[in-house]
Amino acid sequence: MEQVMQFLPLIFLFGIFYFLIIRPQQKQQKEHKAMLAALVKGDIIVNNGGLHGEVVKVEEDFIKIKLNDTTIVKLEKAFVNRKVEA
Repeated sequence: MEQVMQFLPLIFLFGIFYFLIIRPQQKQQKEHKAMLAALVKGDIIVNNGGLHGEVVKVEEDFIKIKLNDTTIVKLEKAFVNRKVEA
């Protein structure tokens, strides 16, 4: 019984760590993954560098975005920060 009482503070700290850090991060990753899966042609996105672009084509690991009338670039999906809602 005394050994269990010694580990109780450690278990309590792990519980706090899980609910304050790990769980919210997993939720955010799940939401980001769902957002990436829902991207379609015409969506406006912002990448991690702050560039705004319109999705031209969605591929398996990459998307092609139009930055202006003449510039189309290929961007890895992992670097899409968010989708801009109109």
